[in-house]
Amino acid sequence: MPRPRHYSPQLSRFMVSVLYHEAKARKIPMTKLTDQLLRQSLSESAGWREAESLKVAESPPPYPAPPSAA
Repeated sequence: MPRPRHYSPQLSRFMVSVLYHEAKARKIPMTKLTDQLLRQSLSESAGWREAESLKVAESPPPYPAPPSAA
């Protein structure tokens, strides 16, 4: 089954380098660092509020939750 396509913006080579070195210094993955930085920067923005109103602020889990034993 094809995966949903999402916009994936290109970052400048310099910014990738900055993220790489900062993530290495903090001992966390670059993706986690990037997510933290963007959340801190944008959490009060109009774009954040718009995304929340459209319920796309968080992606659904990649797999359905296992059925609970009832």
